[in-house]
Amino acid sequence: MSSLRVMLGILAAGFMLSGCMQATHFEATNTQNFKPKDKELLAKIRYENTPVAEPFRRAIVDYHRKESPGSIVVDSDNHYLYYVMDGGKAIRYGITVGEEAMAWSGIAKVGSMTEWPAWHPTPGEISRLGVPTFVAPGPDNPMGSRAMYLYSGGKDTLFRIHGTNQPEYIGASISSGCIRLTNEDAIDLYSRVKIGTIVVVLEPKHGDSPYNSRLALQGGGYQTSN
Repeated sequence: MSSLRVMLGILAAGFMLSGCMQATHFEATNTQNFKPKDKELLAKIRYENTPVAEPFRRAIVDYHRKESPGSIVVDSDNHYLYYVMDGGKAIRYGITVGEEAMAWSGIAKVGSMTEWPAWHPTPGEISRLGVPTFVAPGPDNPMGSRAMYLYSGGKDTLFRIHGTNQPEYIGASISSGCIRLTNEDAIDLYSRVKIGTIVVVLEPKHGDSPYNSRLALQGGGYQTSN
């Protein structure tokens, strides 16, 4: 029942957002830009590659906040991650975020980056989820295709931006605190960021919708190719 409620919530959010958006032109992911290892491992996935609801598909949108180009802003309330560009634009990605009690907010930097990472669950995750102490890299690893590790004050926050093997939950709050993108979007974002990239994770109720709709509910733009 919990999974059904999550999916119904995603659909409801999608209908509300799509009702306020102008026409948006999307493009399919350009797999020609994937590395050979990406193509090999993504061809071996055993999870269902569920299409993301339209309001959470990758798109270029108008951006009114003041963060510098090249930075990342995470709006956990509304399940969006923004990669800020020049000219008042941003690439907007749909995300899965942590449940409220596990969420993290603040300002950090990308301290390290890994392609097809292994997963080393924390003691809390091992106890709570019953997972092993180590999960090897691969298409069925919950960390997915890419991981960007967030540091603050020179220390690992244990908060990550990474891929997922559960694309059906993009637009929902189910994870243990980290930000998840589809594996294809994680590859795209990873290609744009670098060590030291600033990441702003907004506090709860500090996002732009439903508290201020100009960012999350504005329309226009198009989905970028990898």
